[in-house]
Amino acid sequence: MRVERNFVNNQFQETSVSDLITVYNPENEEPIAQVTAATSADVLEAVNIANQAQKTWRKLTSIQRGEHLKKLADKLAEKADEIGQILALESGKSVEDATNETHYAADITRYHAEWARRIEGEIIPSDTPDENLLLHREPIGVVACLIPFNYPVYTLLRKIAPALITGNTVVVRPSNNTPCSAFAIAQAILEAELPAGVVNILTMDHTTAETMCTHPKVGMITLTGSVGAGRKVLEYSQVNIAKSSLELGGKTPAIVTPDADLEKAAREIVISKTSNCGQLCTAVERVYVHESIQAEFIQRLKQEMESISFGARSLKPSNMGPLVNENARLNIHQMVERAIDDGAHLLTGGYIPEGKGHFYPPTILTQCRQDMEIVQEEIFGPVLPILTYKTIDEAIELANDHQFGLASLIYTENYRDAMKVANNIEAGEFYINRIPADPYQGYHQGWKRSGLGGDDGKHGMLDYTQTRLVIAKY
Repeated sequence: MRVERNFVNNQFQETSVSDLITVYNPENEEPIAQVTAATSADVLEAVNIANQAQKTWRKLTSIQRGEHLKKLADKLAEKADEIGQILALESGKSVEDATNETHYAADITRYHAEWARRIEGEIIPSDTPDENLLLHREPIGVVACLIPFNYPVYTLLRKIAPALITGNTVVVRPSNNTPCSAFAIAQAILEAELPAGVVNILTMDHTTAETMCTHPKVGMITLTGSVGAGRKVLEYSQVNIAKSSLELGGKTPAIVTPDADLEKAAREIVISKTSNCGQLCTAVERVYVHESIQAEFIQRLKQEMESISFGARSLKPSNMGPLVNENARLNIHQMVERAIDDGAHLLTGGYIPEGKGHFYPPTILTQCRQDMEIVQEEIFGPVLPILTYKTIDEAIELANDHQFGLASLIYTENYRDAMKVANNIEAGEFYINRIPADPYQGYHQGWKRSGLGGDDGKHGMLDYTQTRLVIAKY
């Protein structure tokens, strides 16, 4: 079994066998690797190294930093097959999906490299005639990046690329469920010849993560994770008043109107719900269908869901793969059982399969109510609760009656309905006649408990900067 070592200052660190975390394949529950568990001393050293590296990195011109990112993007694309194989093994994804994720990571790295000549300040008119107000955009310093398990390769580059182009350095904590791909990326960083100390990657437990996040030289913490994890980050950020950027839970509502293309809506909603076994922050989590078409649409959903096979993707790539671990599967199944006890009707799925692997079948629950846990709490698995509505105003009210506000969507051929929802939905993203996909030139920001700050696009890049106002009297 291979051992992955932490990556600090462009070196893979030596480790003792007593400080290792075992990584399992969720498809068959077999151990596939061991990774170094960083100590508090390791993390303190990594942050100090990143802080020193940042003093030089920030003095490079943005176009020089952009050239480094382009070399990294090329190296990621070159090593996409290798990284994809590693990611597939630790995540249960198909090799094709894992390889494609690496290519998307290369794409978003190139995208942020292209901001090199577009990081702009402002000249602001002064009230005094012999004075200029100059607003500069400056790096924050060291950024702590906390990466989730569900899209660990793409999310890692989604965070470090904008941090680097704006002159910051990073210390990265990958998920302990999927850390091996992060160290494959570290090898790409080494081969792309990024300056030492600019990117540092360490696996760690919660206590050591707190040490990283509360280090006085960490100026920003960025997380993609649960609401609970977001609250912890906010606690950590209070210690040194560090900036926080949080993408947290989601509970995407899908509204289906009577004039919608029902075949397309059913097919795409099921794709959203079953991609990566529903482990996607913007996956459809609740469906509001007009009462006049509920019977027909629910039948279409049932047919689509039951056409999805699940099992080992290494054996059949078209399968829906496993959940990340057994705790995730048990939590989801218990939510389904509580929903049934509370009056929901199980239309399909809803059982724990026999055998190895953390699999769960595509599941539909009908006759759900707005106050049910299954409607109010994030499922993060292949379970779809269905509700009905009478008017578009009621659909908007139900969709907004929620703690989350990450993504939302509607299927309709009625322009007025689409625009009415677009202007009233309480979510950071709204998709019309398509499922969420987070275009990286947009801005992925959650409302309510779905987060603070955001990723992607110009605004996501600028989140990694702070301003300095220069008042120039002449």
